[in-house]
Amino acid sequence: MAAKWVDFKSIKAKVSIETVLSHYDVRLRRVGADEFRGKCPLPTHSSTQSNDSFSVSFTRNAWCCQSASCIGARSGRVGGNVFDFVAEMERCSIRQAALLLQYSLVDNQMPPSTFTNEKPAPYTQENRPLSFTLSNIDHRHPYVLSRGLSEEIARYFGVGYYGGNGFLHGRVVIPIHNQHGELVAYSGRAIDQTEPKYRLPAGFHKSHVLFNLHRAIRSGDRSLILVEGFFDTFKIHLAGHHNVAALMGSNLSERQTNLVGTYFDQAILMLDGDEAGKAATISAADALSSLIAVQIAELASGSQPDQLASNEINRLLGSLSHDLSSQDR
Repeated sequence: MAAKWVDFKSIKAKVSIETVLSHYDVRLRRVGADEFRGKCPLPTHSSTQSNDSFSVSFTRNAWCCQSASCIGARSGRVGGNVFDFVAEMERCSIRQAALLLQYSLVDNQMPPSTFTNEKPAPYTQENRPLSFTLSNIDHRHPYVLSRGLSEEIARYFGVGYYGGNGFLHGRVVIPIHNQHGELVAYSGRAIDQTEPKYRLPAGFHKSHVLFNLHRAIRSGDRSLILVEGFFDTFKIHLAGHHNVAALMGSNLSERQTNLVGTYFDQAILMLDGDEAGKAATISAADALSSLIAVQIAELASGSQPDQLASNEINRLLGSLSHDLSSQDR
């Protein structure tokens, strides 16, 4: 039987080093404009004093490890691309690594078990960027204005009433982007008592992204304010804090945890003041505290950020920022 043909160029174009690192639960921190660093995950790594030798460039889709053990095990090579990384992790050839990625990501099948003694878990599919944008969105709809958004702010976030065809018809749409700023979905908010309150497209993985994260990253602030919902985000932004992102729910997933830890040094949890929000705050703080500094903005029982006035938000966040600065000294 002829060997399966491998299109290395196509696979490399479709698979990012970020996706591969997420699969292996590799946690890194930003140390430069496009450099992320952390503990080396490679099985060849045995240097006991090299705890920060592994670095990655997401722009170049490349990695390297400067430890003597990894360099020696790889005949002097300090790094490589996604194929090299998977080959080292799975102890297989470059061709087998490419096939593993081909099956898992491109063909969406379980990879052949002959590569390793145990079947690796299939890669989680990414939210693919949309090939379209919705048009004829009304940024001045009464519902939008009633939620405290001016036409200017609604246009900035792309929020507005959509009267076109499809499952979002008659709802206020909210564009959702990934951390790179690519549009990956629209959420539709009902403007009456229609259920569900929010609609998302089938197959969209909400737990893989944080709403508004791309703008929070571009703000340049090393601290992230984390809230639950879209309108919480808008209210925090209107109060002058552009370093805000939303869970789109009350649960912080492992993927979201890694995103926060990758791009920020500190997190301020500003989740709702109901029982679900309080429980989620404890869980999120526990997950994030192993990666970055965490502070909690405690809201009054039953309240949520989009119900607060800007001066209340600024007073609450101002006191937390002072506490964080005090801890740094």
